[in-house]
Amino acid sequence: MTSPDVLVRVATARGVTTLTLDSPHNRNALSTGLMTQLLAGLADAVADDAVRVIVLGHTGPVFCSGADLKETAAAYASGTVPAGMLGDVLAALWECPKPVLARVGGPARAGGLGLIAAADLAVCADEATFAFTEVRIGVIPAVISATVLPRLHPRAAAELYLTGDTFDGRRAAEIGLVTASVPADGLDEAVRGYCDSLVRGAPGALAGAKELLRRPGTAELRGDLARLSALSTGYFLSDEGREGVTAFREKRLTRWVAALDADHGAHSG
Repeated sequence: MTSPDVLVRVATARGVTTLTLDSPHNRNALSTGLMTQLLAGLADAVADDAVRVIVLGHTGPVFCSGADLKETAAAYASGTVPAGMLGDVLAALWECPKPVLARVGGPARAGGLGLIAAADLAVCADEATFAFTEVRIGVIPAVISATVLPRLHPRAAAELYLTGDTFDGRRAAEIGLVTASVPADGLDEAVRGYCDSLVRGAPGALAGAKELLRRPGTAELRGDLARLSALSTGYFLSDEGREGVTAFREKRLTRWVAALDADHGAHSG
């Protein structure tokens, strides 16, 4: 029997375990396989007493493109979608007793922003771009809201959730999505600097400090994620969600955008 493809690579050195999303062929999309391996890597890092800090990184130019829409489209017949598993991943990151730092060297979209927000610290390249693109394909950023909304300034959240517009690393830092935005050639140095500081903390004290930061508690977060996962699945399975995913994969306008363009042409003709 052949082993499954490695979609998350694990490396540990000097108390730091790096979990690297390694599925560049689909821009590190959140497939079932990738999320399963990410959960396993997190669990192993938590269980290893030698690990003091966890870094979430990526290969290829894209940090994470969000849901695997090819897998989503194929799953429609079963009445479920892979996005439902994202809640487990976000909860594992959020509840992790060890500090988690996201290293973001390139674009992140939709569910990828949930990963970034679930990490305790996040450092991105100034040139990295971000967008909550869900509404443009007929769904909503439901699951990731559990981790994203506690980070974002409310006005920025309203603007970016509703428009789906793209913003850069500096804006991400201004609105609280990331801890810091730095020039691309200084990204690794910034990550090392944070890791050097984090490993100086006592493991028990770090876990306790994280508990303070996570109030009102992880039980409430898990319940919230369960409700949001059901909500997200409903939107993916809706007529708009199916149309949006199909249009994205076929590289065409969605019906609601095509209708708007047609209406504009009729009135201007």
